[in-house]
Amino acid sequence: MNKALFFTLLFLTSVMNLKAQDYQAEETPINDAFTKLIEDSNDYQGYKVVDYTDLITLKKNTLNFIGILKNEITTQKNSLNQQQEESAKLKADLEETQKQLEDVTAQKDAITFLGMPFSKGSYMALMWGIVAALIIALLFFIFRYKKGHSDTSEARNKLSTTEKEFELYRAKALEKEQRLGRLLQDERNKSSDR
Repeated sequence: MNKALFFTLLFLTSVMNLKAQDYQAEETPINDAFTKLIEDSNDYQGYKVVDYTDLITLKKNTLNFIGILKNEITTQKNSLNQQQEESAKLKADLEETQKQLEDVTAQKDAITFLGMPFSKGSYMALMWGIVAALIIALLFFIFRYKKGHSDTSEARNKLSTTEKEFELYRAKALEKEQRLGRLLQDERNKSSDR
């Protein structure tokens, strides 16, 4: 029984020492309790004799400390879970915010023209295309106007020339008619005289 108790105690001590090392060299009440138990124990033929009540007290303290550590681990896990949930929520909020930002940016960059949405680049290309078409149309109409104006001036000149020729023709025709009328009258006069 003593050997089993000793080996159990030795095993617990080694496990607790490993845990104590994992605990970043932090002094724990269990470590202090083991040290005190070992110091208070008696030596007998190379073995340490431990008081049974001290061992039971150490066991209770160890179990209490393990319970405290389990509670702390549970608390840390809950805190970690809560932080992960908050992180996931923040990521979802960030994605939603980024999507809204993209939508607002797209709306800001879009221009509605004749009920159709255009991006700024498309809108500018459309406007410059319309301006270019209007300039081409203006140049076409200026060319047509100048051609029509020159045609009109030429027609007026021809009309003026034709009117002058017609006036000359009419004057000649009137003169010829008067001359023929005189000749006719002269002939009538001659014929009535005879």
